[in-house]
Amino acid sequence: MAAVEKPLMAARTHILRCSLEGGLAVDATAGNGHDTVFLARLVGERGQVIAFDIQQAALDQTRKQLAAAGLEERVRFVLNSHEHAEAYIQGSISAAMFNLGYLPGGDHHLTTLPETTVKALAVLLEKLQPGGIVTLVVYAGHAGGYEEKEAVLDFCSRLDQQRYTALHYQMINQANLPPSLVVIERHF
Repeated sequence: MAAVEKPLMAARTHILRCSLEGGLAVDATAGNGHDTVFLARLVGERGQVIAFDIQQAALDQTRKQLAAAGLEERVRFVLNSHEHAEAYIQGSISAAMFNLGYLPGGDHHLTTLPETTVKALAVLLEKLQPGGIVTLVVYAGHAGGYEEKEAVLDFCSRLDQQRYTALHYQMINQANLPPSLVVIERHF
């Protein structure tokens, strides 16, 4: 397994601890659709996933992935930045996943940004139900990626420890700034 895949798999392992059946989950960065498909399977026929991306190409690829899996009806697509999540989510969410950086195979100049990611994270944590989990796979190896990682870690380090547990997983024996994983669980 490649170093890049390890944080992605670890994020999914944490999400599997949530009760998602019939709930609402958020893919804050739809990208190529892998996390959206994963979440759509977990929410079941009665649940829903809201998939955000700023690129139509990402949502189109995600839609193809979902159609191939027979899960498209479980997902609402939002062509907008995740920073506007509050306008699209009514009620609480069971889980959310972020895969920061740029669209693999896309324009590397279009990336997630520290200020929009932190704003989205704040909104989603407020909407996260007790026992819910938010994961962020953070890539620091591209332009602006290190600053985004630092902004996310700074925000998470200031979360109320009575209300949330925030973990940061970082590979320490890999070259070329491998991705890290941030996991936040809400207690009440």
